Amino acid sequence: MMLQFGRPMSTMKSSSFPGGQRKKKKKKKRVASGFVGHNFPDFIEYWSRDTFYRVGYGLGATTGGLAWLAVTTQDAASVIPATIAALSTTAYWKTGQKDIKQTSHAIPRNYPVLGHVRYMLETIRPEIRQYLVESDMDGRPYERNRRSIIYQRAKNVDDTMAFGTRRDVYATNYEWACHSMWPKPTMDAEQARCTIGTASFGTTQPYSASVLNISAMSFGAISDNAILALSQGAKMGGFYHNTGEGGVSKSHLEGGGDLVWNMGTGYFGCGTTDPETGKRIFDGEIFQETIRESKGQIKMVEIKLSQGAKPGHGGILPKAKITAAIADARKIEYPATGDCHSPPGHSAFDSPEGLVQFIVKVRKLSDGLPVGIKMCVGDPSEVAALVKAMVKLQNGPDFISVDGGEGGTGAAPPEYSDSIGLPLEEGLAVVRNFLVGADMKEKVKVNCAGRVTNGFSVVRMIALGADITCAARAFMMSLGCIQALKCNTNKCPTGIATQDKKLQYGLDPHNKTNRVYHFHKKTVHAASEIVGTIGRESFDQISSGDIMKRVRQGKVQTLSEYLPEVEPGCLLTGSGPIRLQQVWDSVPDDEVVLVDGTSSSRRSSSPKRWIYR
Repeated sequence: MMLQFGRPMSTMKSSSFPGGQRKKKKKKKRVASGFVGHNFPDFIEYWSRDTFYRVGYGLGATTGGLAWLAVTTQDAASVIPATIAALSTTAYWKTGQKDIKQTSHAIPRNYPVLGHVRYMLETIRPEIRQYLVESDMDGRPYERNRRSIIYQRAKNVDDTMAFGTRRDVYATNYEWACHSMWPKPTMDAEQARCTIGTASFGTTQPYSASVLNISAMSFGAISDNAILALSQGAKMGGFYHNTGEGGVSKSHLEGGGDLVWNMGTGYFGCGTTDPETGKRIFDGEIFQETIRESKGQIKMVEIKLSQGAKPGHGGILPKAKITAAIADARKIEYPATGDCHSPPGHSAFDSPEGLVQFIVKVRKLSDGLPVGIKMCVGDPSEVAALVKAMVKLQNGPDFISVDGGEGGTGAAPPEYSDSIGLPLEEGLAVVRNFLVGADMKEKVKVNCAGRVTNGFSVVRMIALGADITCAARAFMMSLGCIQALKCNTNKCPTGIATQDKKLQYGLDPHNKTNRVYHFHKKTVHAASEIVGTIGRESFDQISSGDIMKRVRQGKVQTLSEYLPEVEPGCLLTGSGPIRLQQVWDSVPDDEVVLVDGTSSSRRSSSPKRWIYR
């Protein structure tokens, strides 16, 4: 017999087999079962209110039998099972009757008692996924591998890797640094810094910032102990701690670390409430009072326009949650007479020119401290309008902090966290190119925040145009955060993102101070080693051409090709890249003329196009 190659066995004629026709096997009838195979979960469908009653009657009969046995035998050992059975039966009937009568939830109403299993599993689903299901490369917003590196460095234990990378180096979006055949020695920690402050803007107290710092986390969003540990760690390591918009608290000052005072739309610690309109307004005297109280710890001021996790979204702290400590930090009334509002926008300015003028005012009130802004980039034309105003007025922020749309927060509407704001790399490239194209990059330093966790991410952000970087969640993990995703419940198990004193007890600020210090030290050292490996002697020599990216299978680009850079001053001469130049030119000239403070910047209604092809 010759086998008929090229034809599936299932298509061969029965005569092709020895013995003629094949015997057809009788298929056994499969009885549908809710307890076998992939149908296992379907057993719940067999449960109903009638089943609940039948099982309940059975439990009642069993309980009665055990009780009769206990009474007749007069044996103490038989009383225990009878008692347990009685309590269980009572709980069963009570829960089931309540389920049947309630109208809020369909599952327990249709499947009394048993329906609660769903809610129990749903409650522990994050833990099951994190500890049993996800791999080292899974996990959001931070994968297990990244979290492990943070924990190891914070604990100052071995953080090396055995047996090679676990990453797929041929996967789309894989990135790597181009090492040099002639690497340079690793720079000292003191060289991994950047001086912020422009004398021509009126800054008289420039600040030397580390390449990695603690990003904004407000008092109230995280606990006293967490803030104290972060501030003390910043003092030990010589880097700054951003206060967040919740004001400068006693824990910030007690820690002794350098502070960047984040000034939000609620002007906490620097404002008051207008009795006529009910709006929060800036107050220069209260601002100076907070500066004096810091006794030199406040090194810079950051005016928050928006944050990556919820750009353009305000917030409300309910009256009931305003404690004496929170009221003291925010310099608001206590006991509170109403809710504490953080509106979406500022009341002190409403245009690019107004913002620049406000920056000048704050800088003077602070006796020449560097003053910057924080924003998540939205419409690139608005960034162009701001930079145009800076060129016109020859003044502006000493630094711009760019927050990515992937940034974190304690609580935000999911639509804002998931779908509003430019991700960090695109937002950073927009700010970089407008500053460079307007010949302002040498005067205005760029800070960035968005999932900075290790040395490579620091180098990558600096290659894209940042001068320094910040991290919030990474430093939370250095304190012991386990990514429980309960920041908005006041039930953080590690005592970080909670105001519950019982949970805060678990966080010892003195022990965690060392972890904050070690994480920063080892991460900056790793970044410095990469800079030397690339063949550079300092961070300011890093360029976007030093990092490669696999944009798709078979195609690799440098970051300078992926997000092209521009020539200094090109937008002023009209020689910038076509789309970037079009956005720049689309901003009307009257938007950069001094205004009386009553008009606001007009947003172009022309069709939007992304500035890169």
